[in-house]
Parts: sequence; C-alpha cells; structure tokens
Amino acid sequence: MRRSTIIEIIAILFMVLFLYTSISKFMDYSIFKEQIATTPILASVASLAAWIVPLSEFGIVILLFWAPWRLKGLYAALGMMISFTAYIIYILAFNKHLPCSCGGVLEQLTWSEHIIFNCAFISLSLLAILLHKRTKKTNHQQRW
Repeated sequence: MRRSTIIEIIAILFMVLFLYTSISKFMDYSIFKEQIATTPILASVASLAAWIVPLSEFGIVILLFWAPWRLKGLYAALGMMISFTAYIIYILAFNKHLPCSCGGVLEQLTWSEHIIFNCAFISLSLLAILLHKRTKKTNHQQRW
C-alpha cells in the first residue's frame, strides 16, 4: 500500500472519530457540560471547555480534510489525543468514578479501554506524521 493511501486512511479515521464525538457533545451539550464540571481540573472552566473541546475537534476535521493542511491536522489530532489521555490518567489517579464525557458510544468504554483506544490513535497519528514527512522528503529529493 502506498504511503499516501495509509495517510489518507488514518486521516479519515480521525475525521470520523472527531466529527462523531464533536456532534455527540453538541447534541448532548448540557450533559457534556455537567460531566466535565464534575472533574476538579475542569470544574471552574466547564462552560468554556464544553464549547472549546468540540469546536477544536471539528477544527481538526477541517485541517485533516484539506490536503495542504493535513500535516497540521495530524499534529493537532496527536495533541488532542495526548491531552485526552493525560486527562484520563488524571481521572484514574484521583477519582475512578467520574463519568466519561467523550460523547456517543465511546462513553461505554471503561477508563482502561479508553487509554488503549487513545494509545492506538496516538500511534496512528505518529505513523501518519512519519509517513507524511517521508513522502514529502522523497518528493523533494525526486525533484532535484
């Protein structure tokens, strides 16, 4: 399989993930806001975070969709997944009984399953970034 095809498949997986979760969060906005307000680290900024998180996810979808911005989108997706994973680790360290605020069917995952899921997507984003950089490097070398 060509590098560009693998990159596009990974970008599509992230677009589906972030589009799905952002729509789910907006559709159940009040529940999402209440859930993140129960977390000590986000309680004071719950109203703001309830808008910023799904809008950021939607913004990443746009970056990934537009080929010239795809690498930026992959970096943003990586950052988002690392942030979500750090948030989960924080929850596990301080209060394992907090509700999941992921949106949609992802709320059915246990916290441990979330970490595995997130690590898989972190790995995918790293792979896509590496392949993207190699593709650019190869294309640049072929021109000279």
